[in-house]
Amino acid sequence: MDELPVAVVGAGPVGLAAAAELLERGLEPLVLERGDQAGSAVAAWNHVRLFSPWSELVDPAAARLLEPTGWARPSGGVHPTGGEWAQRYLQPLAEALGERVRFGAEVVGVARRGRDRIVGSGRDGEPFSVHVRSAEGEERVLARAVVDASGTWTTPNPLGGEGLPAIGERAAADRISYRVPDLAAERVRYTGKHVVVAGSGHSALTALAALARLGGGTRISWVLRRGGIGNTFGGGEADQLPARGALGLRAKEAVDAGLITVVTGFRTEAVERTGGSIALISADGRRLEDVAEVIALTGFRPELSWLSEIRLELDPTLQAPVALAPLVDPNVHSCGTVYPHGAKELSHPERNFYLAGMKSYGRAPTFLAQTGYEQVRSIAAELAGDHEAAARVELIMAETGVCGGAGLFDEPELLTLSAPPAASN
Repeated sequence: MDELPVAVVGAGPVGLAAAAELLERGLEPLVLERGDQAGSAVAAWNHVRLFSPWSELVDPAAARLLEPTGWARPSGGVHPTGGEWAQRYLQPLAEALGERVRFGAEVVGVARRGRDRIVGSGRDGEPFSVHVRSAEGEERVLARAVVDASGTWTTPNPLGGEGLPAIGERAAADRISYRVPDLAAERVRYTGKHVVVAGSGHSALTALAALARLGGGTRISWVLRRGGIGNTFGGGEADQLPARGALGLRAKEAVDAGLITVVTGFRTEAVERTGGSIALISADGRRLEDVAEVIALTGFRPELSWLSEIRLELDPTLQAPVALAPLVDPNVHSCGTVYPHGAKELSHPERNFYLAGMKSYGRAPTFLAQTGYEQVRSIAAELAGDHEAAARVELIMAETGVCGGAGLFDEPELLTLSAPPAASN
């Protein structure tokens, strides 16, 4: 199997970094991306500015691959938008990898050649069979290993407070968005209307801070499932990522100025159409009336259905690898720190199969690009047989400055501005 490539699912920041790390280790990567460009998911939030500066957004092996091409490394202290990240780094990186990156190639299933998940005999001796759908039809690609860096962008959590869509949520889909709005393009949609923002993470804070500047009679309700605001605004000046701390302060100023009405302890049970608007009904019977638009920013979750024939070992709560889950559990870790982890924590009973990037966190929040880069560096070392380097993972996460003990995060939120859920496959 040594002559086969390592299949990398997703050409987002972590997937492309995995390819660069593998190539530097003498392993041949094959990146399969269902979108039409590198960083397709990043391009979908191109208007959002990242918390992390350029110095933390470029994988070291990727930089070494790019430098001989004449690539101009962006200034380290600058915070790019998603669009700038894609244009100035991800797309040049994909070009440097050349034919090792295939666009328009959607991975629809992965298995061991000739075996479903039940068959164990000779399993590890068979290559992976990666089923790919493209404009040309379906095909099977054989691979010595698989790194799934497909992210979670295509599977946002619903508005409903039970983890399932609220009654009527699907029927009101034309009034509900699950992304941070681009107000430069969608100003008319929200200006002068009653807009509800649901969620307690940094994506919600981003939307609130932007909406508060609209004026024009815009009415903003901020729906929180938790019983109070508490430390939702983050660490402020204590945050080691200053841009992240400043965001929380801007949102707090808008609340203090009366531009945003906070509704706490509201778990949406139903969505009703009422004339030309909608109403949200909570589990305790409260109603939010005359709502024109809802922006549901309640986190993301991994899409696992196309991995049904792979022997995964996932935490039953977070849907993250069992060895990683205790390190990222938001019910335990409240300061944004994550212990060093790599191939060992990301492994599964299925040998040489790894979840990496945002998808590896399952439903846990606050993923940073640097985390993913360290993950794939360790995975590449492990696949190359350098077990010492694979175990030597050093990662220091920037703290939020918020330390409140267990239960800080009532609902997992994606830290969209630090790193997106990578690319869809």
